Amino acid sequence: MKPLSSSAAADRPSRFPLVFEGMVWVLYVGLYKYALFMEAVPERSPDRANLPYPQLIAFALVATLYIVPYYRVAVPALLRRRRYLLLGLVAVGYSWVAIRLNMALAHGLFQHVAHPPLLADYYHRGYLEAAAQLLTRQQPYLGLLFTDVLAFSCVAFVQVAFEHETRRRRVEQDHSALQMEQLKAQLQPHFLFNTLNSIYGLSLAGSPETPRFILLLSDLMRYVLYDSGKPQIALAEEVSFLENYFELEQRKYAGARVAFRAVGAAEATDVLVPPLLLLPLVENSFKHGRHHFSDDASVEATLTTTPGRLHFLIENDLLPDAPAASPKRRGGIGLQNIRQRLHLYYPHAHELHLTEHNGRYRAELTLRL
Repeated sequence: MKPLSSSAAADRPSRFPLVFEGMVWVLYVGLYKYALFMEAVPERSPDRANLPYPQLIAFALVATLYIVPYYRVAVPALLRRRRYLLLGLVAVGYSWVAIRLNMALAHGLFQHVAHPPLLADYYHRGYLEAAAQLLTRQQPYLGLLFTDVLAFSCVAFVQVAFEHETRRRRVEQDHSALQMEQLKAQLQPHFLFNTLNSIYGLSLAGSPETPRFILLLSDLMRYVLYDSGKPQIALAEEVSFLENYFELEQRKYAGARVAFRAVGAAEATDVLVPPLLLLPLVENSFKHGRHHFSDDASVEATLTTTPGRLHFLIENDLLPDAPAASPKRRGGIGLQNIRQRLHLYYPHAHELHLTEHNGRYRAELTLRL
């Protein structure tokens, strides 16, 4: 289960503009204009009651070709440049001349291939009328001109609108990807700084746990520096990282109760999560917990995975003067980081609650996968 759609799916252009364009050609040109031209034919073929002149469909298509440069080239180019006044002038000027020329050519072509032959007279008369109007200011096709421009302007507007939407999504996707990389890069030195401080303290005390501590740190840093570069990682690997982290902290504070439990993670083999997503909550609990100064304290966490849902809960005892959730405390990178990453990875699909009660701090995160 992936929290984000793949980039390939996001970059795939919508087919709706092409479908809409095809519908305009079929319904408007193939049916509506065909019906108009058929009404202008003085005679009806006696052997075709329902579709007397199927060739008129081809004629309607050819007689509408003049509009293609207008809605395919002129309208998108001028809309992208926001030249709206020029677009209006082009719509009137180009189509006013082009429709008469197109109609003359269409009638002139079809008068030689008329089928049935009785259409030849209709095509010939139409050619003579259209040719006579070429050099005049009169517009015999004003009704067709208006409906053609209106119908195919809608096609162009839909195409440009979807282009803008696709471009906006790509910009948002690139921006989100950059933000995620910055947030992950922010975590790495932050985590390294905290763990190196811990090793320094153990080395000064000459603790026999130092070799095991360094080995655990090596595994943790390998995960942070290499595996965290992936956009998503198997939940089992994230669980293994947290288990090592909690063991490391338990060895540092052997008298305190430090425990991590994963329920259902081993069975959730298809669940992918962003790497290091839970680390800020874990670090925050260990940083501000009372176990630094008292063995009678605890840091306990549970990760529960069920179909379509991941729930993480971590609790720790607090010092009386150390509210862990306070945004004013120094080193608040972690909580701000996880909020931003949750917004990017799981928009409207997460709940994060940070609470304090009776000297105990509680962070609870729920993800809808």
